[in-house]
Amino acid sequence: MKGLLSRLIVVVNGSESSIAAAKYAICLKRELGSEVTAVYVVDTATIRQLLLSRIFVPEESVDYERSLESTGKRYLGFIDELAKAKRAHISSELRKGSIAGEVVRLAEELRADCIVVGGWERDSAFKDVIQEAYREIAKNAPCSVLVVRKEDAERLYSAL
Repeated sequence: MKGLLSRLIVVVNGSESSIAAAKYAICLKRELGSEVTAVYVVDTATIRQLLLSRIFVPEESVDYERSLESTGKRYLGFIDELAKAKRAHISSELRKGSIAGEVVRLAEELRADCIVVGGWERDSAFKDVIQEAYREIAKNAPCSVLVVRKEDAERLYSAL
């Protein structure tokens, strides 16, 4: 039988709260020996909607998707560095699709015990998209969803 919180997924989107969630997951890795997978989803579902609404022309959507993919790789690399700084190893996944759909699919594939997300951002430019994705994740996840408070994560990570 596997232990409590033995497999975690942490959702990374570049916001301060998602970085805090990653720090919290790193703490769980160190304290409980959890397997942690950080995931960044290139939101191609929203890009497709923008294209269909004629907000983007095809060339813009391709450029924007490439930009998001590059950004995702940078954020996942940053999370990896945060883990290494605390002598922890985590895995990472870059996915494409709808944020909630891909996170839930990964949780099913990995048989995750918990999905870790950052708390709500007050003044994020993408606040509505992120909050809707988190609602969908909580509604459809095959496991528990843990919402991390930035202050708690920072305190615990600093103490490691």
